[in-house]
Amino acid sequence: MDLTILYRGPLASCDYDCPYCPFAKRRDTTDRLRADRVALERFTTWAGEQHEDRLSVLFTPWGEGLVRSWYRRALVELSHRPHIQRVAIQTNLSCRTDWLREADRDTVALWCTYHPGQTPHDRFLDKTRQLTSLGVRFSVGVVGLPEHREPALRLRDQLPEQVYLWVNAAEGHTYTDEQAAEWTALDPLFPFSRHPHRSAGLPCRTGESVISVDGDGTVRRCHFVRSELGNLYDGSYRTALAPRPCPLTECDCHIGYVHLETLPLYDVFAGGILERVPRALPDRPLLPLIPTSRTV
Repeated sequence: MDLTILYRGPLASCDYDCPYCPFAKRRDTTDRLRADRVALERFTTWAGEQHEDRLSVLFTPWGEGLVRSWYRRALVELSHRPHIQRVAIQTNLSCRTDWLREADRDTVALWCTYHPGQTPHDRFLDKTRQLTSLGVRFSVGVVGLPEHREPALRLRDQLPEQVYLWVNAAEGHTYTDEQAAEWTALDPLFPFSRHPHRSAGLPCRTGESVISVDGDGTVRRCHFVRSELGNLYDGSYRTALAPRPCPLTECDCHIGYVHLETLPLYDVFAGGILERVPRALPDRPLLPLIPTSRTV
């Protein structure tokens, strides 16, 4: 079985203070950190033992995972398992990068977010250069706020051409056509992020070949649908895997709508779905093929 797993444990602390994030500068208690470590190690052990399956894993912690040794260790360990096709994590890249020398660079990958004002520009850029030197697959992106535009343009100018720089539409923020065009000039795929996508009743890979798993092993179709499919560790989720339409009105997060079968993003990101690395950027803006649910 080919299965993509989005894992999110109890961790909810971050070392950054982004004003647009509810988890900014949040500190987990010692007990919560211990619980997160135990849960992650349990998941890593389980994933490492599924030799008859082909797994791809994306860690999507609410907080910053790579400042914790157990997340770095999990990526290294899973990267060396032959049945793991890809293991990736969302990160602000505030951690050191030398640990990646121990990982299989053909399997490990990073989805990196640049937060201007939270880290010096040159420090972040230097981290991306370290990743390039190590041969690690990665993408870099920003939240599309007006104050982030100049730093993003500067970063795009300094990154290697082959490194994709994505732009996420800011939550609750609307864009005029002129503003959207400016962001699209930086990221030809920004039109997919600009509006939430109508998803109700539409086919989605989640719940069939993509699942979400929490620290207790509870399996859901995705992070945004709360109904349970079973538990990872007792295997009860397997009988629930099946094609099913989306029950929500809309989907506005990349880690959700990328799996909608009505969008062409599996072709766009072929080979790089989890780390958000496209096969090749289009020569012109690529627009969603179905109507969106909100207009400016």
